[in-house]
Amino acid sequence: MKAPIFFVIIVAVIFIGMDGLYVVNEAEQAIVTQFGKPVSDVVEPGLHLKIPFVQKVNRFEKRILKWDGDPNQIPTKDKRFIWVDTTARWRINDPLLFYKTVATERGAQSRLDDIIDSVVRDAVSGRLLVELVRGSDYKAQDSEAERFEVEGVEVKKEELVGREEIFAGILEKARASTPEYGIELLDVQIKRINYVEQVRVRVYERMINERKKVAAEYRSEGEGEKAEILGKMGRELKEISSEAYRKVLEVRGAADAEAASIYAEAYNQDKEFYAFLRTMESYKKSIQQNGRLIISTDSDYYKYLKDAQ
Repeated sequence: MKAPIFFVIIVAVIFIGMDGLYVVNEAEQAIVTQFGKPVSDVVEPGLHLKIPFVQKVNRFEKRILKWDGDPNQIPTKDKRFIWVDTTARWRINDPLLFYKTVATERGAQSRLDDIIDSVVRDAVSGRLLVELVRGSDYKAQDSEAERFEVEGVEVKKEELVGREEIFAGILEKARASTPEYGIELLDVQIKRINYVEQVRVRVYERMINERKKVAAEYRSEGEGEKAEILGKMGRELKEISSEAYRKVLEVRGAADAEAASIYAEAYNQDKEFYAFLRTMESYKKSIQQNGRLIISTDSDYYKYLKDAQ
């Protein structure tokens, strides 16, 4: 009988001991509660003790956490309706206060939704769109072309700020509200800014028209250069053709002169034979196949035929 009782006692001790020990790793911090009330906070990693079955360990992240808000439609100071998508990084720096105020990470995310969304909305609605998308070091290519107005009143360029200053102001205001929840807000950034659908369509149309205008200018310049090149090419072709024709005439004239000289030399050597030879060539050219040549018997052209007979 003693052995089973001893075995039960050993099992009970082990079970109670296991429930009384807990481990906190390097990425965690914990709050120990007793009947729902916090009694201690544990931030050091390692093995720790608690009262078995009475106390409960609530673990929280020690690492940096990410907050992602839902995109909001917000009007800017110059009445441009845009979608703003915001993100932030935060961590739990006071686990006891965190547990008392928001209890869980989901509760913290909900509080951050309210805090950051409100601050971002105020910051965006109080600034021009150009300030939200440009850095403080931006320099316009044409200083005379940029003018910004709000309700008919021109805004001086000296009054404009860059997005870095706006984000810094958002972080400062949002960070002021988070310590009461045991939260340290590390960074707030706007991931994306986009026009609402109706404005986006008009912006795209304007961009397309501007690109078409630029393309038309390029085409016009190209056509002008094309006409200039074709005109130059035509002039060069005419000059080349004229020069080639001049050379042809020169060569032909020289050849004709040389031929005439040869003919004259041959004629002077034997005038009668030359006349006979030229007459025979003319007979050959004049009398074609199936053709007839009609001449009188006293014609000089008939002389050599008559002599031959």
